[in-house]
Amino acid sequence: MVDRSPVRSNELMTSAHPTTSQLACDADRIKAGPITVGIGPLSFDDVVAVARHDARIEITPGALGEIRASRSIIEALADDVEPHYGVSTGFGALATKHIAADMRAQLQRSLVRSHAAGSGPEVEREVIRALMLLRLSTLSTGRTGVREETAAAYAAMLNAGITPVVHEYGSLGCSGDLAPLAHCALAAMGEGPVRDSTGELLSAADALRAAGITPVALREKEGLALINGTDGMLGMLVLAITDLRNLLKIADLTAAMSVEGLLGTDAVFAADLQALRPHPGQASAAGNICAILAGSPIRASHDNEGCTRVQDAYSLRCAPQVAGAARDTVEHAAVVAGRELAAAVDNPVITLDGRVESNGNFHGAPVAYVLDFLAIVAADVASMSERRTDRFLDVARNHGLNAFLADDPGVDSGHMIAQYTSAGIVSEMKRLAVPASVDSIPSSAMQEDHVSMGWAGARKLRRSVDGLTRVLAVELLTAARGIQLRAPLEPSAATGAVIKALREVTQGPGVDRFMAPEIEATVQFVATGEALRAVESVTGPLS
Repeated sequence: MVDRSPVRSNELMTSAHPTTSQLACDADRIKAGPITVGIGPLSFDDVVAVARHDARIEITPGALGEIRASRSIIEALADDVEPHYGVSTGFGALATKHIAADMRAQLQRSLVRSHAAGSGPEVEREVIRALMLLRLSTLSTGRTGVREETAAAYAAMLNAGITPVVHEYGSLGCSGDLAPLAHCALAAMGEGPVRDSTGELLSAADALRAAGITPVALREKEGLALINGTDGMLGMLVLAITDLRNLLKIADLTAAMSVEGLLGTDAVFAADLQALRPHPGQASAAGNICAILAGSPIRASHDNEGCTRVQDAYSLRCAPQVAGAARDTVEHAAVVAGRELAAAVDNPVITLDGRVESNGNFHGAPVAYVLDFLAIVAADVASMSERRTDRFLDVARNHGLNAFLADDPGVDSGHMIAQYTSAGIVSEMKRLAVPASVDSIPSSAMQEDHVSMGWAGARKLRRSVDGLTRVLAVELLTAARGIQLRAPLEPSAATGAVIKALREVTQGPGVDRFMAPEIEATVQFVATGEALRAVESVTGPLS
């Protein structure tokens, strides 16, 4: 599936997420659907299948029963003389304002219209679809009090490929991703702009009519239930974890290729050495590097007494320690995401025994923290990758290769500026690694006086994931050239398979040529999973 999101003016690179976001999401590895949305949590694969591959969804009969049961509780409260937040009161700092019965439908419509206040570039299609799916998942738990037809409208919009226009700014990551979710609720009401399944911009009213979907006429509490969740930041976290799990395998691949091309040793990656420091991610990374380098004639060529080097540089020798720690951090983030996928986030919420209670579960701190952790991880893995790229280009450190891997140094510049590109991206990623979650700004007349900024953390993480893809691509392209310049020595079978596949979309060593298209082709080679498929065709599945 091609992501038809408009190019965002503030993306790190112009073609970033339509390709990077597809990383290793082969159709045969993702359920084609229908995805069932019920009382239990969705899986990562469910989210990816709907967000990226347009898998159809169905609400289970059990979930519809829970929705009907909780709606009856809300309708009973609508006639209660006691005030109930979100049913017969205003919102936020206006919660003390009593709303007359004949104005409560207007209250919900006004809530959605006023909160659909986003600004800036459009958010990517896959993010909006993930957000809508996750909100529907919470509605389907029966803890929010919406009507059956409101939940069904969200399912119908997703199945029809109708994507509300959501903007970059508008969520503080507390009281839910308010503006992004409100733009989606507005579209369900038949208002505001959307994009259809072909990416065409049109009014929500026209898109719903064309798809045969009846706009939702919101009733008590429904507007609040549609906007009060961490679904945007959670959706982006799930997508980022999916991408990072695969990019870290690519980081092992590029590290192995750099060790090979720079005449390094794989002895330091031995399992018994890694076991002395029993971090699981480190063991996986070292095992992957050893599997990729197995049987390398280049490695064997300097495994003799004539080799005077005692130790390789840290960027080679310590690759498993960095990529392994990154893996462990990603898996911690996955645990947090899994808990959040099992959550029913709303305020007020209908408890299992039928009470309607205010709570603070909408606060995005758990998600915001791990989003920030992952931006740090991405920046550090990219930083080490860029250092390996740079070693290939320096005659003082590349062990006999031409300066900058140029065909005729001086006449040719080789990969000199490819490293500049990588360094520029890494520098950007270091800035993006500054935590968003520590920067709370009070809102709503000090009622909402501490917020998570999780949405902002998720937005910058997407840029970081894209940056990591590009930095690893530059290392892969550089290492492949360096390895081929070692001819007639041959690389390992796994490395050879990667270089062979890469050369189907890029040229081999030679005189200078237009570099940007080759870098972009390598980015696609990494982002679409082709590089991973090539290496695993020899090694089998990497850890």
